[in-house]
Amino acid sequence: MIDKLSIEWADQKFKGVELEFVRRAYEQAVAAHAGQKRDSGEPYVIHCIEVARMLADLGLDYQTVAAGLLHDVVEDTEWTIEDVRRRFNDEVARLVNGVTKLAYIDSISQMGGGHEVQDREAENLRKMFLAMVDDVRVVLIKLADRLHNMRTLDSLSPERQRRIARETLEIFAPLASRLGIWQIKGELEDLGFRYYDPQTYHRIASLVAEQQEAREAYIRKVSAQLQARLRLEGIQAAVEGRPKHIYSIYRKMHRKGIEFDQVFDIRGLRVIVEKVQECYAVLGIVHA
Repeated sequence: MIDKLSIEWADQKFKGVELEFVRRAYEQAVAAHAGQKRDSGEPYVIHCIEVARMLADLGLDYQTVAAGLLHDVVEDTEWTIEDVRRRFNDEVARLVNGVTKLAYIDSISQMGGGHEVQDREAENLRKMFLAMVDDVRVVLIKLADRLHNMRTLDSLSPERQRRIARETLEIFAPLASRLGIWQIKGELEDLGFRYYDPQTYHRIASLVAEQQEAREAYIRKVSAQLQARLRLEGIQAAVEGRPKHIYSIYRKMHRKGIEFDQVFDIRGLRVIVEKVQECYAVLGIVHA
């Protein structure tokens, strides 16, 4: 069983003084959030640990990971930004301060009660979000924070789930897309869709699952064929199957006014090469 209060994952990401720095941030976060619980009943600090782990998995530096562990201390404990600066350094304090300021976006997006945010309004919120930070790592911490909140939304009321899901689809998933963080974008969209329109989400998910085995067999076959052809051409490449996210399927159906059985790219292939010119060579092979 995985110990959610452990940060053993940090041992694989950092060494020496960097690891000690992250461990110190972990210890301070545990102490600062002592006694606090999430709506699920779990210790609050588990959320901070999970945010930090996501940032480490994205390959971010040790100070960003430390800021992930400490991202809620100013908003939810008696700590001040000066406490963060004094106990760590200016950079971590600046990152934590940036995340704290972005809590303002959440309150703005909730203004007007339950009305739907229009496209222009959502775009203005996204622009405000980016304008409020001078370091993209602040946005990455906030996206990791939102992703873990979405993963643990079950303990909230349906009304709060739907509001948070709407915010996620309209503000946070497009931000992840703009920054090119596709794995976070896709998961934010699917989780947002699942809680915003659960009936449609489960209908499409069920349709996807019905033919999953056949589609996976087809992808394995095509992947092997393409890999063999690339080897013949002397191109070193990684070829992997890429399932289409459920929200992406829904948007295509909605945009084109088609049914599920008319969506022909439920799965695709991703080919990763070392050089830009090889991209065009692979494209030519695929179209041949």
